[in-house]
Amino acid sequence: MSFEQLVFYAFAGISSLAALMMITVRNPVKAALWLVLTFISAAGVWLLAESEFLGLVLILVYVGAVMVLFLFVVMMLDINLAEMKEGFAQYAPVGALVALVVFGLIYLVVGPEHFGLDKTGLPVTHGPDYSNTKEIAVPLYTQHAYAFVLAAVLLLVGIVAAIALTLRRRGPRDALYQDIDAQVRVRAEDRLTMVKMAPEVEPDVSSKNEEEEGAK
Repeated sequence: MSFEQLVFYAFAGISSLAALMMITVRNPVKAALWLVLTFISAAGVWLLAESEFLGLVLILVYVGAVMVLFLFVVMMLDINLAEMKEGFAQYAPVGALVALVVFGLIYLVVGPEHFGLDKTGLPVTHGPDYSNTKEIAVPLYTQHAYAFVLAAVLLLVGIVAAIALTLRRRGPRDALYQDIDAQVRVRAEDRLTMVKMAPEVEPDVSSKNEEEEGAK
């Protein structure tokens, strides 16, 4: 067994173990941390496959941005762990059945030939001028451009749906909302009022003090 294969099995084992711990632990914060370890191990596998771009994106985007956001949200929410544990045994068989169906569909659609499981040996090595970023970008923006745009639209719809589901209308005392129509129709007379006031002459303090001293 070569050194590359040993490192691959190490990353694959850590990734599988971390993924299993992520779905079995009860604490959501610990589950998010196990997911971070899963991403880091998967990034190591991508680096071994000479896909440096995917490995770095997995660490920078998912570990550095998405999972940090998940951790902030999970720690800010008041999650009742006792309520989360209720009904786990009741829905476990249904969840296992759905998982088997999903894995079966993935195997039928993808198949082992697309992952090279029917082949043996190390991945093909490339020269120093090889760019995996270019190899990903060219088919992504040419052959799969419509699928790429459709995925972006689905993500946008998901963001809008999440905002719409969590939006709560409150009274004017609790929250302030921006009314664009009222801002466009505003006039200067509604915001500025000119007031004319008679001038007030302040008495001269020095002359007053002199008069008091002269009276004394």
